[in-house]
Amino acid sequence: MQTSNFRRARTTADAATRMPSEPIAIIGAGIGGLAAALRLAGEGLSVTVFERGPRAGGKLREITVGDRAIDSGPTVFTLKSIFERLFAAAGADFDTLVPTEKADILARHAWNEAERLDLFASLESSADAIGALAGPREAKGFLAFAAEARRTWQTLKGSFVGAPAPSMVGLVRHAGVSGLGDLLAIRPFTTLWSALGDHFTDPRLRQLFGRYSTYCGSSPFLSPATLMLVAHVEQEGVWLVEGGMYRLVEAMVTLCEQRGVVFSYDADVTAIDMERHGTATITLDSERIACSAVIFNGDASALSGLLKGSDAAVPASVAAKNRSLSAITWSLLGRPGGFPLHRHSVFFSQDYRREFDDIFRQSKSPSEPTVYVCAQDRDDRATAPHDQERLFCLVNAPADGDLRTYARDDHERAMAGMFKTLRRCGLDIHLDAEPVVTSPDAFSRMFPGSGGALYGRASHGWAASFQRPGIRTKMPNLYLAGGSVHPGPGIPMAALSGMMAAQCLVDDRHAARAASAGRSRLRKAIQ
Repeated sequence: MQTSNFRRARTTADAATRMPSEPIAIIGAGIGGLAAALRLAGEGLSVTVFERGPRAGGKLREITVGDRAIDSGPTVFTLKSIFERLFAAAGADFDTLVPTEKADILARHAWNEAERLDLFASLESSADAIGALAGPREAKGFLAFAAEARRTWQTLKGSFVGAPAPSMVGLVRHAGVSGLGDLLAIRPFTTLWSALGDHFTDPRLRQLFGRYSTYCGSSPFLSPATLMLVAHVEQEGVWLVEGGMYRLVEAMVTLCEQRGVVFSYDADVTAIDMERHGTATITLDSERIACSAVIFNGDASALSGLLKGSDAAVPASVAAKNRSLSAITWSLLGRPGGFPLHRHSVFFSQDYRREFDDIFRQSKSPSEPTVYVCAQDRDDRATAPHDQERLFCLVNAPADGDLRTYARDDHERAMAGMFKTLRRCGLDIHLDAEPVVTSPDAFSRMFPGSGGALYGRASHGWAASFQRPGIRTKMPNLYLAGGSVHPGPGIPMAALSGMMAAQCLVDDRHAARAASAGRSRLRKAIQ
């Protein structure tokens, strides 16, 4: 087999930070991999990104229907400050490269034709809307819930979210004796559904705020109350990206290339050989490529089938019963009517517990699911410039994509269930073209090792978050990034994992260099 070495001129002037001539290999050009590449390129390091698909983005993808491009992955953009820091570290201004507008309405929700509720960026406006729907007691409960969600985020954002490998022991140590009360106050041993009952008596509101667990691919009946922090993250700001979410990917790729990052597409890595002395070799078909380090930005469950030549422990594959949600999605062109869609609209099922029991206990798609619709031609004015609109529709599904094949009949049944929910809530959609359907088996093929799970391990039980693999592995120069590892799924968390992986790599190299210099000084002193 041929061995290839990618060598490029260094862009750093500091000779003390010079690294090995082989590039750092980043496997996977999703948001985590792009963030890592951009961060490392800012350090003047040689980086090559290997992506098995024809373009970057990972789950943040764009599908063309007819002649129009439709965002067909994550569509809710939060925690913009993470990207502002990432771009600033690379010497660029995020707002210039990725123009955004802060949404006034976070999302529109419906239970039937008569019962609807908007959540706003303003807490007071949301409280007023909740009061109008369910009464002043529920409005007061919402404000108390929002305050608890804020405290939960403030308690965990530094000690847990921002830690490369958090643990319960480390969390307690970070909090100290004076902070133990704060840790207990976030109620890690209480389910989200139960905690919501302390704030809301109206089942519609428990259903609405319980849905935040699905942002981590989990059930509100099984996940910890700490996931209410997602509500505060949205409250800090939901942003509409000018031109669509995929513009974020394009801006990151362009910036990476300007900083010297090399992208290799249609490059399916079939093996990773971590050498004893810390370097690595990756295999693409019959080509072997030497690397100085590897950041793996795929589903961590795929690693065990890729790693060669090392007896060190690797992250264990997630058992099918512990996987997070998958989805069935439709990217479509149509003419909606009867319901005033907003950019983000949610249409709830009538039996929420049964919906999650069907998915997690029966491993079947619910017959009447909750439906998320992203109307991509609408903004805060809830209007579209044309009758024909780009719509992305999603229902939750079990992560069984490696266990069964979804046939056309399965897609048709799922679509019938989706339209049943939408019609009950007053929305009709006239299709102008055949929609592009993506089901768990397709997600499983796109993201090997996942089984179609879109969020890695489900966050069920207090310990689940600590069972996600950390950024560092037990093998020198092998790091992890992406939504299946800490700090978890979602665009900002994936970016944060990539940034932390890059920082860990840089820190470890500086530490190794310092240790080597210390040993050299000791040898000279002995001589």
